[in-house]
Amino acid sequence: MLADLLRRGELVVAVYGLGYVGMALSAAWALAGARVIGVDIDSGKVERLNNGVVEYVEKDVVDVLTHAIRSGRFTATTDGVVASIRSHVKIVAVPVFLKKSATAIDVDFSALTSAAKSIGAGLKKGDLVIVESSVPPGTTEEVVRPVLEGASGLVAEEDFYLAYSPERVMVGHALKDIVENYPKVVAGVGPRSAEEAAELYRQVAKRGVLVLESTREAEFEKLLEGVYRDVNIAVANEMAKLANALGISFRRAREAANSQPYSHVHKPGSGVGGNCIPVYPYFLMWTAAKYGVDLPLTRTARFINEKQPEEVAFAALRAMLKHGVNPAAAKIAILGLAFRGDVDDTRGSPTYDIIATLLKVGIKPEQITVHDPYVKQDMLLTRWGIALTQDLESAVKGADVVIISTDHSAYRIKASVLLSLMNSQVVVDARGVLTPDANIYSIDSGRWP
Repeated sequence: MLADLLRRGELVVAVYGLGYVGMALSAAWALAGARVIGVDIDSGKVERLNNGVVEYVEKDVVDVLTHAIRSGRFTATTDGVVASIRSHVKIVAVPVFLKKSATAIDVDFSALTSAAKSIGAGLKKGDLVIVESSVPPGTTEEVVRPVLEGASGLVAEEDFYLAYSPERVMVGHALKDIVENYPKVVAGVGPRSAEEAAELYRQVAKRGVLVLESTREAEFEKLLEGVYRDVNIAVANEMAKLANALGISFRRAREAANSQPYSHVHKPGSGVGGNCIPVYPYFLMWTAAKYGVDLPLTRTARFINEKQPEEVAFAALRAMLKHGVNPAAAKIAILGLAFRGDVDDTRGSPTYDIIATLLKVGIKPEQITVHDPYVKQDMLLTRWGIALTQDLESAVKGADVVIISTDHSAYRIKASVLLSLMNSQVVVDARGVLTPDANIYSIDSGRWP
């Protein structure tokens, strides 16, 4: 079995896609004793990695990969065919994109099929391919398998192994999620593929492996995790709105509700960002449409969460008017560009939609400053003409309004610290991170404009 090669330190694993997930997967396999080849279309990233420059938000990933590069056990390349030829195991962690318009939902498999073609061109008998990208149910069998078999002339389950194992990580502690925190979900296109993948991951994941009956089942499982969270956040956003209308603390009510073991109410916020939770409901709705199934709850939850940034922007505008601040002349500081606290990932960030709403109602770009301690540059903000800074004091100093959009640890401070630097007293905390204060509007405090 391939696991024997891993135990002897001879296994070569190629990881296709060196984004947030692929980098963590590369570190996990290097930590387990494999030689790793990282594959990415970004030649600049590949060159930097081969020169020992590992750019990642988690120190443990940086440390593991830096050591692996120095010891010759990690290399990066843009040539996916050569990586396939030289490896025993090929792990696919490239993105599958959502194409959404006002009238239709579609899925873009181009990055996945491109990786599969490269893998297939170098595929050998006895190799294992594991898809880890989040995909609509049926993708491994209906999209990936035909490409691999067509490019290689080999047959899955007979000549090579093909499995699906969803990534189950949160950036910030992704390596620990793979190695320590959760069991690995695995499924194969047949029993031999399932067992090869499961036995390998038993050497990596300390919490063990859950083997499901089909790749379709495992693909569905991953999306189910995300949809559960999306619906739960929608409930929190909706109930926080009612709590604020009642003038009661949603924060305290939520904490009391969650003291009961069957209640797991999430926190309200500025919206739902990232490339996962906002996308998975659409993957399921796209799949459901093919089977004539309607998902009204999933669709409604997505609508609520997509409207939330607009709700935050209009709350800030109402707060300005209440305090006699002219929106047309106000200096506005928005704290947080990343979609989640303490990471640098801005994909799908609600902050963009908050800004877009403010611009739509006539706020000028030069009135807005965005602060984020982790994000150094941003093309969209540059295109809009909006300033981005990593200096919190300069962002807030002289501001008429502060909107907290991201729950970075740097913002878990006393409201008085912000208020002492500001020109007025309008702070809209859309993440409930500030120490409660009578002078701020917090989304979960019962005081919201």
